[in-house]
Amino acid sequence: MSAAPSVDPTTAAGPAHQVGIGVPDAVTELPSPGSPEWVHRFYFDPNSSDPAGPAPAESVEKCRAMLDAHVRAMVQWHFSPETGSPFWLEKAKTYDFDPRSITDFDGLKQFPIFEDDWLRGGPVRRWLPKGLEGKPLYVFETGGTTGTPKSRLVAEDHWIDYELFSDTLPEDKFPMGSDWLMLGPSGPRRLRLAVEHLAQYRGGLAFCVDLDPRFVVKSLKAGKADVAKDYQKHVIDQAWIVLTSGHNVKCLFTTPKLLESLAMRALDEGTSLAEMGVTGIFGGGTEFTPQWYKFATEELLEGNVYLTPTYGNTLMGLACGKPFAAEDNYKITYYAPQPRAVTEVVNFDDHTQAVDYGETGRVKLYTLTPELFIPGFLERDEGEREQPCGKYPWDGVSGVRPYHVFAKKTTVGVY
Repeated sequence: MSAAPSVDPTTAAGPAHQVGIGVPDAVTELPSPGSPEWVHRFYFDPNSSDPAGPAPAESVEKCRAMLDAHVRAMVQWHFSPETGSPFWLEKAKTYDFDPRSITDFDGLKQFPIFEDDWLRGGPVRRWLPKGLEGKPLYVFETGGTTGTPKSRLVAEDHWIDYELFSDTLPEDKFPMGSDWLMLGPSGPRRLRLAVEHLAQYRGGLAFCVDLDPRFVVKSLKAGKADVAKDYQKHVIDQAWIVLTSGHNVKCLFTTPKLLESLAMRALDEGTSLAEMGVTGIFGGGTEFTPQWYKFATEELLEGNVYLTPTYGNTLMGLACGKPFAAEDNYKITYYAPQPRAVTEVVNFDDHTQAVDYGETGRVKLYTLTPELFIPGFLERDEGEREQPCGKYPWDGVSGVRPYHVFAKKTTVGVY
């Protein structure tokens, strides 16, 4: 098979948004890789007759074909002298293969594991693809509690990711035109701008708090739990002022710890988040466990507020939760925004091999957008590999938790 021709993925931004994968009748009917329809269309199947049930084999096969075609487009883009970034063009010289010869997702296994230290320090512009030069850029960071944070450049990825995520939200719980409270990290993180864009995309406004998660983690590591607790109260005070100032806030983003504190504040004040007008909450964090979800929905929110979990970071975007099914006993299964990002659950000792369904392994991330190419990054998480489902016809991961080797060293702050 010959390599795919060079394409221009930069045309992806700005067009009318298209919902869902639509599951075309044949792969030959797919939009051209890099076209507006390509980036904005293939994310999930909104027409599945059984969103939480097993995915039809035909849908799984077609989504895999879409992913393979997307990979061909991305390796051409990131390793072509005209469009690639200085980092990848230089790194390609050290490989014993031509990245542009890769024709499918499995071909990405030829790359060595992506090292997170490559993202620390500068110049950060070494990550800028030549094909994106001249576009306004953001610098987003992750980590940084100690030492130099990891950083990446973003032009529009955060907008696209959250527009796609928007399509997965039930409109009766996240009404169009409603205002949002972003109760999460501010500063040099993409989350604040992304949630703000999500609100705007849905016709609303976003109110934000001022929150520095690095300060919380540093306080906890220093044994200053009382300082961290006082800071959490400071953050909740900010959120409470927003919610009691007459705004039209119906939707929230927050983390498990902050949601619990906010809901308890409402109960202490003789009310509830539902009585205050909140109808939908999406959140994320490693403490989003089935046990906590059951507690939050049944006790904190008294069954009156829709709560949906997500799994994501600055590199990936957002992995959505599988629709809950009673037989799953509140199990939370996440599906990456394929083909823009892919997660695998791989063997602890051989990171090129996925574990069997239901087995435990380490989460491995692939980021495949015109702005960022990461062909295999080992997350600090582990979990179980899950089958494709009707709404998301590709592999998922459940039971996400800190990788057991790091777990004892991990300090969980606001997340």
